[in-house]
Amino acid sequence: MTPEEQPPQRTRASLTSPLTLGFALAIGVLIAVALATALVGVSTVILSIVLALFLALGLDPLVSRIERAGIARGWGIAIVFTAFAVVVALVIWLIVPRVIQQLVEFVQAVPAAMAALASQDWFVTAMDALGANPDAVAEGVAQFFSDPERLLALTGGVVATGFGVIGGISSTIVIVALTLYMLASIEGMKSAFYRFTPAYGRSTVIRLTETITGSMGGFVMTMAVLGALNATLVMLLHVVLRLPFPALMGVIAFFLTLIPVVGSVLFWVVGSVVALFTDPVAALIFAVLYLVYMQVESYVLTPRLMGKSIAVPGILVLIGAMVGAALLGLLGALVAVPVVAAITLIVREVVFVRQDARTVRL
Repeated sequence: MTPEEQPPQRTRASLTSPLTLGFALAIGVLIAVALATALVGVSTVILSIVLALFLALGLDPLVSRIERAGIARGWGIAIVFTAFAVVVALVIWLIVPRVIQQLVEFVQAVPAAMAALASQDWFVTAMDALGANPDAVAEGVAQFFSDPERLLALTGGVVATGFGVIGGISSTIVIVALTLYMLASIEGMKSAFYRFTPAYGRSTVIRLTETITGSMGGFVMTMAVLGALNATLVMLLHVVLRLPFPALMGVIAFFLTLIPVVGSVLFWVVGSVVALFTDPVAALIFAVLYLVYMQVESYVLTPRLMGKSIAVPGILVLIGAMVGAALLGLLGALVAVPVVAAITLIVREVVFVRQDARTVRL
C-alpha cells in the first residue's frame, strides 16, 4: 500500500473509533441544545416578527387599493399606517385599562356569583339530575375561576397570547415599527426573493407568490374585520341585556373569533355560560341572538369578505388551526390557515401539474 493511501485510512479509522464517535455525538447534542435554547430565547422576537409580517400583509391590500386610485404608494402607506397607528393607540388608551379592570372585577365576583347560582332552582335540579352536590360544584367552580392563571388557561391562552405578544407599551411600539418597515419594503422583499429562483421558472414563482401573499392579506384583513364585528356585537348585547363585563367579554370575543372555523362557536359557549351565572333569561337571549349572528357571519359576511382569498377545504382549515394553536396558541391558529392555503396552492399548481404531465414511467 502506497504512503499516499495511509492518511485516508487513518482518518476513517479514527472516525469510527468509539471515543471519537462518542465525542462527535456529544458535540452534536450540545450544539442542538444550544440552538434550541437560543430559539426559545428569541421566541418572543420571532413571534413579533411573524405578527408584524401578518399585519403588513393585512394592510397591503388597502395600500394597493389607494395606489390603484392614482395615489403614490408612499402616500398610500402613510395614510393606511397612520390610520392603523391611531386605532392601536385608541385601543390601548380606551379599551385595555377597562378590560384589565373588568378582569379583576370578574375574578373577585366569581365566589359571590357561584354562591347565588347554587341557590337557583334550575341549577339545583340540573345537579340532582347529574347526581352531583350543587354546593360542592359551585365551590369547585368558584375556586377554579378565582385563579387568574386558570382563567387565562381556560380560554386556550387567547388572552395570554394577545397580551403576551402585544402586552406592554414597548412591545406594541416595536411591533408597530416592524409593521411599518415591512409594509414599506414588502415589494422589495418579494423582488429579492424572486432573484433566488432560476430565470426559467421565475414567472411561476412570481405568480404563486403574488397569489399567496394576496390570499394572506385578504385573510388577515377579513379575520380582523370579523373579530371587530364580533367584539362590537358582544359589547352591545352585554349593555342591552345588562350583563356584566362588556369590555372584557368583547376583547375575549375578538381574540377567540380570530380562530378560524371554531372560534365563534367556542365563544358562543363561553359567553353563554358566563351570562348564565348572572341571569338565565338574559343568557338564553344572548345565546339565541349570537347564534343568529353566527349564521349571518358564516353564510353572508365571511363569503363576501373572504371571497376567493382562501380556497381551502374546511377539514384542512380545521386541522391546520388545531395544529397551529397547539404550537403557537392564537397566533399559530391564525398563521396556520394561510400556510395551509399556500401549501394547497403549491400542490395544486406545481405538484399536480407535474404529475399530470408524467405519462411515462421513469
